[in-house]
Amino acid sequence: MTHGKHHSPAFLALVDDSKSRVKQICIDELRQMRENGDQFILVDVREESEWQAGHVEGAMHLSKGIIERDIEIAIPDKATTIILYCGGGFRSALAADALQQMGYTAVISLDGGWRAWQIAGLPISE
Repeated sequence: MTHGKHHSPAFLALVDDSKSRVKQICIDELRQMRENGDQFILVDVREESEWQAGHVEGAMHLSKGIIERDIEIAIPDKATTIILYCGGGFRSALAADALQQMGYTAVISLDGGWRAWQIAGLPISE
């Protein structure tokens, strides 16, 4: 598996472990879901400063630091399809794994995250 930034081996092992349990989709699959009119909630799990610098149009912000605490109020229906994204797909996989442990049954991590979204030229908000 290739990783873009330099991350510690322990962090990468943790991410890879989470990814083994979490459904992931690529940006093209997400684009197809949007075009099909599939119902889902897109959640940005990046830090506040990252969110403020720009985010996916229509996304909800629940940073990785607070998502487990606030998810049941923000999205009470645990069968809701939730697509999480971060900068590149690592933090979103960790968060998706945690939400699954909390009983959410349709959580997906966007592989490539914000960077893939920008490269694809999809709508953003600043």
